Amino acid sequence: MSEELTTEQVLELEQRLIELQQELKQLLRTSEVGTHPVDLGQPIGRLSRMDAMQQQNMAKASRRSHEIRLQQISAALCAIKEGEYGLCKGCVEPIGFGRLTARPETPFCVGCQSRREPGR
Repeated sequence: MSEELTTEQVLELEQRLIELQQELKQLLRTSEVGTHPVDLGQPIGRLSRMDAMQQQNMAKASRRSHEIRLQQISAALCAIKEGEYGLCKGCVEPIGFGRLTARPETPFCVGCQSRREPGR
């Protein structure tokens, strides 16, 4: 069982969440161009067109991942304001500073996250 976070730890993690939020917003702004539809009328070869479409799909997947993480960060910042940050959404036990340092937006402790992942 992990110990509850201190006020200093919460402030440190809140600052990290704010920094991550800004980084992800910037990444989303700069990656928008890569998700635009591939122009099928472009005079390029079939393999080049397939490569462009694959890159577009990878850019879209990356953006979706960033958007999900941004939502998790927003939820974590709300939890800080509500005084519920650092408590697992599954078992309501403290998550632990080490895990939150690695992934400050995580809503689950290691045990609950393991149970939620398929194949475990």
